[in-house]
Amino acid sequence: MSTRALLLAGGLGTRLRPLTDTVPKCLVPVGGQPILTWWLDALEAAGITEALINTHHLPDPVRAYMVQQNAQRALQLSEAYEPELLGSAGTVHANRDWADGADRIVVIYADNLSDIDLGALVAFHDSHDDPMTMALFRAEHPEKCGIATLDAQGVITEFIEKPEHPASDLANAGIYVLDAEAWCEIADMDAFDFGFDVIPRFAGRMRGFAHPGYHRDIGTPEALAAADADAPGLRG
Repeated sequence: MSTRALLLAGGLGTRLRPLTDTVPKCLVPVGGQPILTWWLDALEAAGITEALINTHHLPDPVRAYMVQQNAQRALQLSEAYEPELLGSAGTVHANRDWADGADRIVVIYADNLSDIDLGALVAFHDSHDDPMTMALFRAEHPEKCGIATLDAQGVITEFIEKPEHPASDLANAGIYVLDAEAWCEIADMDAFDFGFDVIPRFAGRMRGFAHPGYHRDIGTPEALAAADADAPGLRG
C-alpha cells in the first residue's frame, strides 16, 4: 500500500522570535540538526518515500534544505508554497490531488520533537476500519491542548480544543493517518484548522493511538531549550 506524508512547516514561529526572524521554524536546530530532519528520518524509517512540505515564512532556506535532502535521501520532498497561510486544513484543501494514487497520508505538525514510530502508527491505522487515526500523548497541562476521549475500542468519541475542564490527559500529538478518502473529504470541507474545524467532525469514526514515548512542542524558548537538552537521549 502506498503512503505519502504532509509536513506542516509553514508557521511563523512568533513565540521563538528573534530566532525565527532569520530562521524558519521548521529549520530551528534541535540537538544539532533542524527539527525537520528529525521528521524526515522518522518518515524514512517507516519506509515512506514521498512528502509534501508547506512553506510560507522564509521559504528560500527551506527550498535550499529540500534540494539538499532530495540529493541524499530516498525520501523525495515537494513544496506547497502558501503566499498567505491557509491553516492546517486549508493546506489539505489546496493540495487535494496529493492523495491521488496513495492509499493513506500521514499528516505531521513539524514543530514537535518526538520519538514516535511512524511505521507502528501506520500499522495501527491499517488494523482498524475507521478513516482516520490520531496520535496521542500524555499531556502535562491538558488544558493547553486538544484533548480526546476514547471508548473501550479506542474510538475517539469526543475531542475538545483547550478544554477548561479536561476529561483526560490524552492530547493531540499533531500527527494523523488518513485514508485517501478522508483526505479528500477534508479537502472538500474547505476548512481552516484541524483541531477546531476538522477533528470534531470525525468524532466516532477515528481511532486514537497512544504514543508511550517522548513528545514535545518546541514553540517557546523554554520548550526549545528543554527539547535541545532531551534530544541526545532520543537518538537510537
